[in-house]
Amino acid sequence: MNEDNKWKNKSFFKAAKYSLEGIIYFIKNGRNIKIQIVAAVLVIIAAIILKVNAIEMAILGLTIFLVFAFEVINTSIENLADLYTMEYNEKVKVIKDTAAGAVSLVALGAVVVGIMIFLPKILHILNWL
Repeated sequence: MNEDNKWKNKSFFKAAKYSLEGIIYFIKNGRNIKIQIVAAVLVIIAAIILKVNAIEMAILGLTIFLVFAFEVINTSIENLADLYTMEYNEKVKVIKDTAAGAVSLVALGAVVVGIMIFLPKILHILNWL
């Protein structure tokens, strides 16, 4: 077997299986995932109650999955950095901090999207708009 192909998946189904295993690992072991799942459920409930349209719902859905995706990437980067060393290392700290910063930026963007979609609807209900 060619050394370059040793880690490549042989089929779509094996790739999908390994991907699902990664998602399950993340759900079981992610530090922030439970909070994010609760937040996502609350956003979906609010979207239903406030009767957001299909485009707004799609934007909210994509935003939720974007936050989850960045958390998965951050978890991967942190695990890879820990594989390199468990001792304090300034470069590893920068790697972990920047990966966490990327998640924070996406989460901030998600909050802005939520405000842009929900605030006009809430103000309308309160007759402030």
